[in-house]
Amino acid sequence: MKNKFIVGTRTSKLALFQTNKVIFELKKNFKNFHFEIKEIKTKGDILLNQTLDRNLDKGFFVNEIQKLLIEQKIDIAVHSLKDLPVENDDGLKISAILKRGNPQDVFLSKSKKKLDSFSKEQVIGTTSLRRKAQLLKINPNLTIKDVRGNVDTRIKKMLNGEFDGLVMAAAGIERLNLNNHITEYFNHDIFLNAPGQGAIAVEHSVNNHKAEEIVKKINDSNSMLCVNHERNFMKAMGGGCNYPIGAYSYLQGENLNLEGIVLSLDGKQYIREHVSTKNFNNDLSKELAEKFFKKNVVQIINKIDSEINK
Repeated sequence: MKNKFIVGTRTSKLALFQTNKVIFELKKNFKNFHFEIKEIKTKGDILLNQTLDRNLDKGFFVNEIQKLLIEQKIDIAVHSLKDLPVENDDGLKISAILKRGNPQDVFLSKSKKKLDSFSKEQVIGTTSLRRKAQLLKINPNLTIKDVRGNVDTRIKKMLNGEFDGLVMAAAGIERLNLNNHITEYFNHDIFLNAPGQGAIAVEHSVNNHKAEEIVKKINDSNSMLCVNHERNFMKAMGGGCNYPIGAYSYLQGENLNLEGIVLSLDGKQYIREHVSTKNFNNDLSKELAEKFFKKNVVQIINKIDSEINK
């Protein structure tokens, strides 16, 4: 078997941390293998002035990396799963999801205030329509503005006074040991995460059988099961990763659960539902989607589309 593998990744501190974590897990199983990191700039890393809540290309943060996979110029790629489009590329395969990190969203505040202490005078930064909509659902008077950049860049912008608070993914903050900036964790009962948030995905070409053989050794089957339900639900809703759609799947005792939410951009309209099963072969995403369609989620999705396409 080939014993040298090139691992593609984005260039941020978080991406490199996650890539080294994957390599660490691989080396536990393949001590004599060599893994070489190739840093790749994606469109999302270059176009830092583009707002993320408009019509972005699918794969805004991963296209360049996936192209190298297909061309087999790299063997495997490490991604934050929530950056990957839910529409599968027939030439690519995700064979491993590492044990999932914290899927929650967190609130960061320059003054260490919690969200309920914020008024319209304080500015909250976020890159996500899902986060904006859920913030406005909690308090329609909040002032929310777009913020771009990597995790540490956004925090610097807050500390420099451009923003009074930020909403970000807990996993990224925790992986970079920046927990001291967290003011509060948002519980799932009031704030649902993005599908796949907190999960690290390892992808390869379907033609690279050696890569698949080594990658599948580090897959966490429970994490894979849960994130697939979340992503399939988002796919059923017809929205991309920049839509105000949240989903969280989790194991609780003998039950597998899936919760979902779809919100209007202003947070005033929303549908939230939950399904559960003891049979892990059941398609929870389909069952949950049917509940949403019965409640006319299409009306909310169409309204989102019309406002995004303005």
